[in-house]
This record gives sequence, C-alpha cells and structure tokens, in this order.
Amino acid sequence: MRKTTLLALGLAGLILTACATATPYRAAVNSSSGYSEQRIESNRYRVSFSGNSLTNLETVENYLLYRAAELTKQNGYDYFVVADRNTEKKERYRSTSRLGAGYGSHFGYLGHYGFGWSYYSPYFGYGYGYDPFFDGYDIRQITRYTATAEIAMYRGKKPAGNEKAYQASEVLTELGAKIVRPEDIKS
Repeated sequence: MRKTTLLALGLAGLILTACATATPYRAAVNSSSGYSEQRIESNRYRVSFSGNSLTNLETVENYLLYRAAELTKQNGYDYFVVADRNTEKKERYRSTSRLGAGYGSHFGYLGHYGFGWSYYSPYFGYGYGYDPFFDGYDIRQITRYTATAEIAMYRGKKPAGNEKAYQASEVLTELGAKIVRPEDIKS
C-alpha cells in the first residue's frame, strides 16, 4: 500500500511538472500573463508583456518587441520607435514543507527524549529531532518579469542611426521563429 501511494504521488508530481511551461505568446486574460496594449494616440501605444515564473527575461522582452511590430503592421505603419521602455522584475519567496501533505509537526514532550520537535508521517510513523524552522522547509525564489514600452508608429523606412527605431517586418521575421503560441505547446 505504501509503495503504491508513493508511486502515485510521484507520477502526479511528474505530470504537474510536465504541464508547467513558460508563458506562450498570447493576449493577457484577466490581467494574467501575456501581452496587452493601450492606444494613447492614433499612432502611439503602450505595449506590455508579462511572463509567469518560468518565462525568462529575454523571452519577455522579445515578445514585447514582437507585439509592437504586430501592432505597427496591423495599423498600416512600417516602423516603430520606442519612446520609453521599462522591464520590471518581481521577486517573491515561497516556503514549502519537505514533508508534504499529510505530515505534521509539533513541539512538546517526547518521552525519554525530553522536550523538542517531533513529526508524524502517515507512512513512516513518528520521528524525533525534526526542526521545521531549519530542516523541514525549502525556500524557493520566484521571479516574474514584465516589460512595458511606449511606441510611436510611422510609415516609410526607419531613420538610419536611430537605435530606438525598429522596422516592423524585420522584427516579425527575426523573432518569429522564437515565438511560442499556445497551440505550439504539447501537453
């Protein structure tokens, strides 16, 4: 019974891990991960892309530029200039018990062991000497990136020498192979 339960828990963990992927290129739904834009003027937009904790900085910034290029082409323009750009890094820490579900610990009298920490496992019974403040928890850093840019869109060829100007068709071509859409993810 114990082996079957442990095997089932292990398989469930593998399935959940396999389903976890970086944010695909998609519109943000209910302020979650993905791209969004706001029209400011007829040729200006504020564009952003937010990734989940599995989406790295480079991907977030590439998806932002790709969305800016798409908007530029969709609105009948040829190039865009980034007027303002910002990438925000949000970090938080998550603490999880190494003992997992079904385990508990308490501080109290431990028979001939005196006072101290103990734990109970439904699979292995009671144990002593467990310290949940140091031995029983894993602390994991979770980082999420959000990139935002204000862009102005123009017709014609981008001005030479302007490092903030991007030819929309070139951006779509160069970054297109790096774009992962929801339908590209196999579950």
